[in-house]
Amino acid sequence: MTYSGAVKVGGPAETHELPDVMISKVAVGPMNNNAYLLRCRATDEQLLIDAAAEPHTLLTLIGEDGIGSVVTTHRHGDHWGALREVVDATSATTYAGRYDAEGIPVPTQVLVEDGDTIRVGRVELTARHLVGHTPGSIALVYDDPHGHPHVFTGDCLFPGGVGNTHDDAAAFTSLINDVETKLFDALPDETWVYPGHGDDTTLGAERPHLAEWRERGW
Repeated sequence: MTYSGAVKVGGPAETHELPDVMISKVAVGPMNNNAYLLRCRATDEQLLIDAAAEPHTLLTLIGEDGIGSVVTTHRHGDHWGALREVVDATSATTYAGRYDAEGIPVPTQVLVEDGDTIRVGRVELTARHLVGHTPGSIALVYDDPHGHPHVFTGDCLFPGGVGNTHDDAAAFTSLINDVETKLFDALPDETWVYPGHGDDTTLGAERPHLAEWRERGW
């Protein structure tokens, strides 16, 4: 099946097959969250991004091989609703941004700073700290040596705009500044974007609208 990046709650996962890593995306309810399972082709080690909800769905996706780690992109409860059950079942190491870990009730074993590397087998992800949606949100960048980058943005970037900052002008300015400098200025148009909710996009599809987003303030 060709990967589309469009999945629905209750529907099947889709897998984006890259040369060194397989990225499986599944949607879970009740808030239509995306969870992403990365599997290193060389070692079969797995990492989960956002144990959002529906632990049975996530554990079925993970399968018998388990996971070595689970990364929570930010502190909001719809992104860690199944974290306790997943960690209890897999003994995975927990990662989260340093400034959001205190808001996640499952203890974070590895506090992530801007620029830190998180590994899944031989695959490396670079964490980028994006401030505004929450104080400690992180995005994860995979710079595919065989092609274009891929970035998991949590709730900081979606098709059509940045994440919700609840009419806080300072938070919005912080978030769009970080998204511009750490993602749009650093990565090419071909960069594939995997958001915390909804369909995938690319930086190239969103780049022409940055000024419009700034003007509208959300």
